[in-house]
Amino acid sequence: RSFRERMADYPFSIDSISRFKSARQQKEIVKKLAAGEIDILIGTHRLISNDIKFADLGLVVVDEEQRFGVTHKERLKQMRRTVDVLTMSATPIPRTLHMSMLGLRDISSLTTAPQDRRSVVTEVMSFDKNRVKLALLRELQREGQTYFVHNRVSNILDMADQIQQMVPDARILVGHGQMGEGELEEVMLKFIRHEADILVCTTIIESGLDIPNANTIIINNADRFGLSELHQLRGRVGRWKHRAYCYLLLPADRPVTPIAAKRLKAIEEYSHLGAGFKIAMRDLEIRGAGNILGPEQSGHIATVGYEMYCQLLEDAVRQLKKEQKPTRPEAHVEIGISAFIPKTYIAGDRQRMDIYRRLTRCSDLKMLDELKQHMEDAFGEPPRQALILFALTELRLLAGMYGIESMIRQGPDVVLTVRDASKAQHALTGAPGTLRVIDEKTVYLRMPATFMESEACLMVLRNLMHAAHERDEKGEPAPAPAARPAANKKQPLASK
Repeated sequence: RSFRERMADYPFSIDSISRFKSARQQKEIVKKLAAGEIDILIGTHRLISNDIKFADLGLVVVDEEQRFGVTHKERLKQMRRTVDVLTMSATPIPRTLHMSMLGLRDISSLTTAPQDRRSVVTEVMSFDKNRVKLALLRELQREGQTYFVHNRVSNILDMADQIQQMVPDARILVGHGQMGEGELEEVMLKFIRHEADILVCTTIIESGLDIPNANTIIINNADRFGLSELHQLRGRVGRWKHRAYCYLLLPADRPVTPIAAKRLKAIEEYSHLGAGFKIAMRDLEIRGAGNILGPEQSGHIATVGYEMYCQLLEDAVRQLKKEQKPTRPEAHVEIGISAFIPKTYIAGDRQRMDIYRRLTRCSDLKMLDELKQHMEDAFGEPPRQALILFALTELRLLAGMYGIESMIRQGPDVVLTVRDASKAQHALTGAPGTLRVIDEKTVYLRMPATFMESEACLMVLRNLMHAAHERDEKGEPAPAPAARPAANKKQPLASK
């Protein structure tokens, strides 16, 4: 109906297909579709049945993507290899989200809420009849409607009787997927027409319902639901300007598993509008991404390691796009100095590892400066060991830029293996001590005894190359050999 209203001015033929249509109607639609007489066909999973044949399929729009399994998506791909696919979801599943983050898919995130829309108040609590009764009465008093989600068809009628005893004046309906087509449709239409106050139902209400008058949802045994499923169910309320409430009930007779506790904490924390993307990211952290290629839900990522798997995948995507692999010139530096981020500075192992990972990915000085600034903003003034680590990384990058492959301390000398001796000499202009070019690949630098300490050696080399880099950036000539800096054993780390 929505599509026909919006496309009324265009000569498009629009139809729908689902189990609510009779066999005769479905047969007629399938026939028209194969002949190309239908331009837009809207349907449920019935669309991916084997008897569906498109005359010229160009675009597949998958609404509520998390409702479609991997097998369904593989079937959509088989319909036509070159079909364009647009998937929409408040909570993209981890696999899809991961694919978009790797560049296999484009992604757009819409975070602007509709006008007058307010976030849903979310509360996790143990099953308490008095609390449930108060929540139901509050919604009844403001003439609103309530969903009570109980995902067990076997005793859903018993649950409806319990609720009727709590609020005897309320009009209650029961809806679940095992009802007949006409019966379920009638229940939903009655609820939409406000002929009932409370709908006791299963997760069949998860997708597609837009009932502005329903502004309270109570989810029983919430620890048995997935994260995106909880977010979708919560999205059934708060569809208009009224404040909506979501109560997640936990059972009193059994403990909650650690993973279920993480899910419930995430759904309670991310209750603001537009939080679906963050919830999907947390789901990705909790569940993992699974196998990205093929119909399997879990792959062999563990055998190569997650980071390596992502790098291999990125390389493959880059090759398919015919993009050049970004080169990252970096020298191998061994001058007898250890550098690390102390636990006293960044206590969390995960956060510390993230800084190390980002440090290894810095491909230029700008990225390195940004990372250092970010670290200072987040954790405060860095200690000496962390500053040495950044200075060492800067030296590796600068040396790589000037064609130096390695810098290794051997006794009183620093031995440089270079691709271009003249370029390396230029970078070390003004170095204290003696610079000897042994051959076109090897350069020896012997510094005075005052610079033999590892930290002083690091700072001299870093400062020399940084000065050369700044001169080259400005287009200035190198200073004369006489203009060497005076020997100073303890140079400040912040100086350049």
